[in-house]
Amino acid sequence: MARLLLCLFSMKSYQVSFFDESQRLAALSRLNDPLVELAKRIDFEMFRPILIEALRKAERKSPAGRKPLDVILMFKALIIQRLFNLSDEQLEYQITDRLSFTRFLGLHIGETIPDYTSFWGFREALAEKGLERQLFEHFAAKLEAEGVLAKTGSIIDATIVEVPRQRNKREENERIKAGQVPAEWDDAKRAHKDTDARWVKKNGVSFFGYKDHIKTDSGTNLITDYRVTSANVHDSVPFEELVGESDQGTSLHADSAYKSAENDERLEALGIKNQIHEKGNRAGALSEAQLRHNRQKSKIRALVEHVFGFMENSMNRIFLRTIGMKRAKCAIGLANLVYNLCRYTQLIRLGRIQTA
Repeated sequence: MARLLLCLFSMKSYQVSFFDESQRLAALSRLNDPLVELAKRIDFEMFRPILIEALRKAERKSPAGRKPLDVILMFKALIIQRLFNLSDEQLEYQITDRLSFTRFLGLHIGETIPDYTSFWGFREALAEKGLERQLFEHFAAKLEAEGVLAKTGSIIDATIVEVPRQRNKREENERIKAGQVPAEWDDAKRAHKDTDARWVKKNGVSFFGYKDHIKTDSGTNLITDYRVTSANVHDSVPFEELVGESDQGTSLHADSAYKSAENDERLEALGIKNQIHEKGNRAGALSEAQLRHNRQKSKIRALVEHVFGFMENSMNRIFLRTIGMKRAKCAIGLANLVYNLCRYTQLIRLGRIQTA
């Protein structure tokens, strides 16, 4: 009898939780679940052709074995990972635990959830083919086609993206800086050492990792282009790659780190209005007029800080758990894409983009 009562109680509890699911999801929507807006405003099917072509494997000789995972489901899982800064293991756990995540992925109770090794393998395939760049550019082309970008000016800046710090001997670090791998490292040790990341000091604080160099549309704060380098690369190095003929007739804002005679000449040659901050030199400090102009320029240039602020706060900062430049480019590229997806939905919500 006791066993029967326990069984009936368990069935009743299950029924309550099952029928309560829709109410819980509705409550999540009322609490501004960001994934609801993404699912509503973004047609993720636009990415399917790229994902299928890039991840296509040799045709299966037999229908036996596990059915391949849907590429859109896996791609959306990586969006969750970057939006909430989760490890692969945490991603599997959180999808299993959170209704908002399973709803975004289109999974229902009883359906199989991919394990963390599947997420790792999918991301490795993206990184190996450099697919994150194609995905970013595909969405950027959509923004261009829809006339979303203001295209009155751009802002460029860079932020440091940290990775787990390496504990190497001084001699080992010297070899790594010279582009060599210490001969005494076996394969197992090499697999756990990031020889592409570099140390850099900013405001007296040391950081180890990479840099995300971005160019944003000053009218919408959407990222229009980016480059990834080691952290020790000066902010201004990718300037020539980020600024080109497509910027002709617009203005360019940047802080004084980008100020140089070469950059000034490039902007003039391209017909771009130079709004780079002036900087003092050994000959003397800035004049009052230059300081006043810098303050005026800052009103626009500071907008790029909102991008990094969103990544720091709403995306729980970009901290990489990967090793090597190829994987860093993938993770940072996906983070830039996720920011654009979120910013796009925000612009719609603010009424700055009209949708059908």
